[in-house]
Amino acid sequence: MKLFWTETAKKDLLAIRRFIAADNPNAARQWITRLRDRARNVLPVPESGRMVPEFSREDIRELIEGNYRIVYQVFPDRIVVLTVFEGHRLFPERTIPDGGA
Repeated sequence: MKLFWTETAKKDLLAIRRFIAADNPNAARQWITRLRDRARNVLPVPESGRMVPEFSREDIRELIEGNYRIVYQVFPDRIVVLTVFEGHRLFPERTIPDGGA
């Protein structure tokens, strides 16, 4: 099982880092490491994340880390992180592919 990040998810991490770094660059690095580690920790047990309530699909799951939602899609041979965003925000449009895994 391997972990991949979509371009959207990579941009999300960069935006999060820039936002936090405006006040505290060290905290920004720590948060990004924390989010990446949390996503990596799901590899042995992909179904450990909850199903995303907005979609109710078995293959679309999420992890909560602090105030952030890490949304990923489960495939037989890989996990793909689709987006990372603050939980108080609306779910980003066009981040979830149509159909199943």
